[in-house]
Amino acid sequence: MKNVTFRQLRVFTEVARHLSFARAAEALHLTPPAVTMQVKELESQVGMPLFERSGRGVSLSTAGEYYLVYAKRLLATLKDADDAMARFQRLETGLLTIGMVSTAKYFVPRLLARFREEHPGIDVRLQVSQNREQLLELLHVNECDLAVMGRPPKELATRAEPFAAHPLVFIAPPDHPLLRIGHPPLEALAPYPFIVREPGSGTRNAMESFFRDQRFEPRISMEMSSNETIKQAVMAGMGLSFLSLHTVGLELRSGLLHLVDVEGTPVMRSWNVVHLLSKLLSPSAEAFRYFILEEAEAYLVAHDTPLLSAGTDR
Repeated sequence: MKNVTFRQLRVFTEVARHLSFARAAEALHLTPPAVTMQVKELESQVGMPLFERSGRGVSLSTAGEYYLVYAKRLLATLKDADDAMARFQRLETGLLTIGMVSTAKYFVPRLLARFREEHPGIDVRLQVSQNREQLLELLHVNECDLAVMGRPPKELATRAEPFAAHPLVFIAPPDHPLLRIGHPPLEALAPYPFIVREPGSGTRNAMESFFRDQRFEPRISMEMSSNETIKQAVMAGMGLSFLSLHTVGLELRSGLLHLVDVEGTPVMRSWNVVHLLSKLLSPSAEAFRYFILEEAEAYLVAHDTPLLSAGTDR
């Protein structure tokens, strides 16, 4: 395998990511025949097929699954080398990969738009994970430069810096009887079903911690991994929920959902920007880290204050 190139490895990992030659070609700005040729050349060097092809579908072979682990390591090492050289030159160019939990997708893209205005030479890729555990895996295998998440990880050696408050709130449909109670105690929620995030998510962990501290047992009727699906279920009158305030701003402003001003809420947590301690940040990653530490708090305070005030004034 002396003649394997990094270009072939990049193409291979992108096909493995999408399990589609056409989508990999689109992501890499190549033609599908060019992607197919690169994969065939790599398979020729390896001496065995890395993908199993059936009709129009494609999946990794057993050998491909093993090879993918090493290909990702090699590409991550090459990027670390590029980042180290860029630090010597202080170049704010190149690719910046930001991982984030799904709840952060409601504000990080807006911050990124402002960041790109200040740093037009940096290309940004977002990796949205369904929950905290998936994001930790991205960090662990070095597939993102920085991660935006709530609870800092104890499972990995990381540097976690809080940059803004993260309020979590109870929500209900507009006609819910709890809204007629100005400031209900938590016990008033006992008769009503809850639609909640899945175990392992940061939102679920914050909810369970709050309930445990208050010695409250909720009546959980459904678990879902999507904030959007939970909001739709609550709007349909299927139950109450506990979500990040940053996920429900649009619905609160439009009146589709209402805050339930439960005693002891909002439950306050923090947003953190995180990277591996062993990772040497590129100038572009350092620029974004500095930007989010300086700019994100004011942006989120401006978003949160009217929503929380409306909830307590009702």
